[in-house]
Amino acid sequence: MNEPLAERLRPRTLEDYLSQQHLIGEKGALNRQIKNGNIPSLILWGPPGVGKTTLANIIATESGRPFYTLSAINSGVKDVREIIEKAKKSDGLFTTKNPILFIDEIHRFSKSQQDSLLGAVEKGWVTLIGATTENPSFEVISALLSRCQVYTLKPFSKEELIALLERAMREDPVIKSRDVHLKETEAILRLSGGDARKLLNIFELLVTSAVAPVTITNDLVLEQVQQNTVLYDKTGEQHYDIVSAYIKSIRGSDPNAAVYWLARMIEGGEDVKFIARRLLILASEDIGNANPTALVMANNTFQAVTTIGFPESRIILSQCTIYLATSPKSNASYMAINQAQSLVKKTGNLSVPLSLRNAPTKLMKDMGYGDDYQYAHNYENNFKEAEFLPEEIKNTNFYNPGNNQRENSQREFLKKRWKGKYGY
Repeated sequence: MNEPLAERLRPRTLEDYLSQQHLIGEKGALNRQIKNGNIPSLILWGPPGVGKTTLANIIATESGRPFYTLSAINSGVKDVREIIEKAKKSDGLFTTKNPILFIDEIHRFSKSQQDSLLGAVEKGWVTLIGATTENPSFEVISALLSRCQVYTLKPFSKEELIALLERAMREDPVIKSRDVHLKETEAILRLSGGDARKLLNIFELLVTSAVAPVTITNDLVLEQVQQNTVLYDKTGEQHYDIVSAYIKSIRGSDPNAAVYWLARMIEGGEDVKFIARRLLILASEDIGNANPTALVMANNTFQAVTTIGFPESRIILSQCTIYLATSPKSNASYMAINQAQSLVKKTGNLSVPLSLRNAPTKLMKDMGYGDDYQYAHNYENNFKEAEFLPEEIKNTNFYNPGNNQRENSQREFLKKRWKGKYGY
């Protein structure tokens, strides 16, 4: 068989679809819509190998609708318009079952390409299903996004991945003929990273390159995968592994490793905005107030590379990467919002102190809204100690400045103002 194992095992029905039970399980919203035949235009958002294309095919099959598919990598406005014209001509035949147009990697469509879909989606000539690994809030134009439901697909769980391997041993003729025994799974699951396609690629490589009977062990997995790393590079499935190494190298203040991983992404044809967005996130999460200019630098980088594109953007990305890697680091702001959100989830909607409430009406003023609020600018150094948290959590500390020049100055500022409150 020339088809890869992942293709041979591709589910054809909802019953065979192992994952995404939050969407297609008995109580999943998408399950109900498919069974009712009331399928909206939608965007499937999730990492590689979680079943976006498979789910789109199943939706089309289960609903009995005509199915057109395009890849954003090699399709243009002309291709979109041709399919829309076909859909319009078939409208008389499929009045209650308009065709489904599936666009893989829709985030790679330009604004004009996405614009070309608006009329057909709005008029119901087609039901659009877009698949993307990127956050649709950034990559899908707002007009199109407002006409679509967004569904998030999750990486496969450990149990689901093992079940997939067992299905391959049970149902696939090639795998069955090799007499495979699954002794250890830690290494193959770790290397798959929740990506079912990657898991099955590795599994097929192991099974077909070994002498039957085949016993899968951690040592066998690591030995064979290390000898065949190029196989996985070609498929682009190291996308998330490489960006992870890139971010961790910057966080670890290693500009040399960071530039190497940047080069790997550039040479692999990575989306310039994908890289720049990661730098924006890192500038706040890992540097923060240790060097506030890092966020300014990352934002300017995002704007610049979005305008310029490759190949020149590689220089701008390299400059920003090296700047962030050699900047002092602090995750204090990141930890502060994490702790604050955690407390909000535990304590719920605590009342805003009366002194801090807005009083736009006489009734609210009569009820005491805004009473005793002390306007900071009326006091020396523009500061007056007051309580700004709800009574139930007063004096709670969320922000602990990092140990660096800028945040040490912040700590001294807070000590002088709050004199021991919040632990400063």
